[in-house]
This record gives sequence, C-alpha cells and structure tokens, in this order.
Amino acid sequence: MAHQFRTVISKYNKGIALAAASTTTAAFSLLNSQKTAKCDDEILHSASYPWDYLGLLSSYDCASLRRGFQVYRQVCATCHSIERVHYRELVGVTHSTAELLEMASEVDFLDGPNDEGEMFERPGKLADPLPSPYTNEEQGRMANGGALPPDLSLMVKARHAGPDYLFSLLTGYCDPPAGKEILTGLYYNPYFPGGAIAMPPPLADDGVEYEDGTPATISQQARDVVQFLNWCSEPEADGRKKDAFTYLIVLGFTAVITGYYKRFKWSTLKTRTITYVK
Repeated sequence: MAHQFRTVISKYNKGIALAAASTTTAAFSLLNSQKTAKCDDEILHSASYPWDYLGLLSSYDCASLRRGFQVYRQVCATCHSIERVHYRELVGVTHSTAELLEMASEVDFLDGPNDEGEMFERPGKLADPLPSPYTNEEQGRMANGGALPPDLSLMVKARHAGPDYLFSLLTGYCDPPAGKEILTGLYYNPYFPGGAIAMPPPLADDGVEYEDGTPATISQQARDVVQFLNWCSEPEADGRKKDAFTYLIVLGFTAVITGYYKRFKWSTLKTRTITYVK
C-alpha cells in the first residue's frame, strides 16, 4: 500500500514539474516575442501625451472640438469621411442648431425615390450624416492612386494608442534618414508602419484660420482634430462619466443605509443575554 502511494505521488510530482516547465517556456517565448516586436527600426512608437478629456471627471473641450471640426472640414474632408456622425449629433457640441442647419443645407444629398420613382437631390438636414468626398469606394481609389482613404469615424479606436498615435502621425512628417529610399508618391513618416505613407503632410502652419483667433500651428491643429476624432469615436463618453458618478453616489448612500438598517435590526439579537436555569 505504501509503495502504491509513493508511486502515485511521484507521478503527480512529475506532472506538476512538466506543467511548470511548459508554463515557463511559454512565458519566456512570449517575452522574447514582445522584445522582438519592440525592437523594430521601421516604426517609432508614439509618446504618451496628457489629454485632459481622458480624466475620470474631465470632459471634452467644446472650443477645441469646434476647432477640430473646422480642421476636418477644411483639410481632412477632401479625402476622408466620417459616415457614422450626423449633423444633429453636433448640436450643442461644436455648433448651434441654426449653424448646423445652414451648414447642412450647403450640401446636396441624393434621396428618393419620389412619386415618379426617380431619385432626386435635396438640401441636407440635421438627420443626414456628414458628407463623404466620394460616392463609392472605386471613385476613392481612382482619385488616390489605388489607395482608399479610410473612414475616420472610429479611427481613434482602430489604432493602438489611438490619440497619441494620430497626433504623432500628423506631426511626424520629416525627411527620410540616409539610406532610406522612398518611392515616388510616398512620404516618410517614422510613426507609420514601414515609414512610407501615401498621405501627404495634411497640416501646415496657418493652414486654417480659427474663428476664435487661436494660433493655427501644426501641433494645435493636430491636437484639435485628434480630440474631435476622439469625440466621434466616443460621443457618449461625457454622459457615461456623469452616469457613473451618479451611480457611485447612489451606491454609497445605499451602502450606508443598508449598514445602518442591519445594525438596527440585529441590535436586539447582539445585545441580548441568554441564561440557562435548571
């Protein structure tokens, strides 16, 4: 019986040893793969910037969102679209209702069919999405040498280190280092995978004229448009923070009332004295 018990224990210990060895091997392989991924001379990782609106009790800066929307309309909208955002969602965020109605009416949207079964064009309204620069994907590829400019609705969420990456990309254009050959029609940007990007530098100093008089430097334009794109990907972020703060207050108040009620109901049981009489 003792011999069988020792045999079982030895097999059990071997199993634990094999499991530990396999786990250690997997951990070292994962660390090595991570180190290899970080040691890439073709990609420069973006720095971490202090975005105020990412705080737990912080909100978007509406003035910056208005400037960012202006940068998008005057610069980015020539190639990129934001199809998931409608004019009505910008009311009270970047512009007033009257301003957005006037802005939407400047664009003609295809609608229909009418009573005769034909499609027709009409002025835009608040329920319409922000217009796309191209009517279809093929037209977008033809206008950009085969490369389709991506939609920017969820671009911040679609990229690692979203706002930091986009800010670094917009401000990171420079001359290629010695020995780095860039094909014709491409531009060097160390933050883009491979270093060669088809999008030319979109921003320039004083490329737009801000309505509030803010100096339109490259970094200021990049900061504003990145914050606007972050709002496009999470327009409900401020509402979620308000709701979470309200829920925490209600939860804390409920916990205090529950604790007091528990002490009140159990006080007669915890303070009673039990005696036994023969």
